[in-house]
Amino acid sequence: MIGRSGFDGTGFPPQLFVPADLPAGALAGVRTRRIVALFFDLIFVFILSVSLWLALAVLTFGLSLLILPPLFPIVAFFYNGLTISGYRMATPGMRAMDLEVRLTDGTRVPFLNAAVQAVLFYVSTMFPPVLLVSLVSANKRCLHDMLAGVIVTRRFM
Repeated sequence: MIGRSGFDGTGFPPQLFVPADLPAGALAGVRTRRIVALFFDLIFVFILSVSLWLALAVLTFGLSLLILPPLFPIVAFFYNGLTISGYRMATPGMRAMDLEVRLTDGTRVPFLNAAVQAVLFYVSTMFPPVLLVSLVSANKRCLHDMLAGVIVTRRFM
């Protein structure tokens, strides 16, 4: 039985593996599409960060320049958290590539899981060999997806 903490008593989160009822093409081309979506999203987060930086610098007459250097990670955290946990279940870059993010049991991703997945992704970019986990994973999940309990699949209409 699974308790309120979300764990089943063994120390591991439940539903660690992908359900077998995914459609046949659900994982086809996911890695390539995720890479392209990442570049779209990085450009969009950069534009949002620069716009917010300029707006805050103008509104505070330059006094906020001391707190603005960590602006990109903050924007990326909320960008990923809000867009992935939204009703479309994907960032704009993922939507352009027909991808969506779900929990491994198929339900919508809550904000906290989506934001944690983003933080773990940006941490894993500091250690690029960690991203190679998706090459040996049977369901094409990266390590940060496994830790956050999510799976990225193709969007099916």
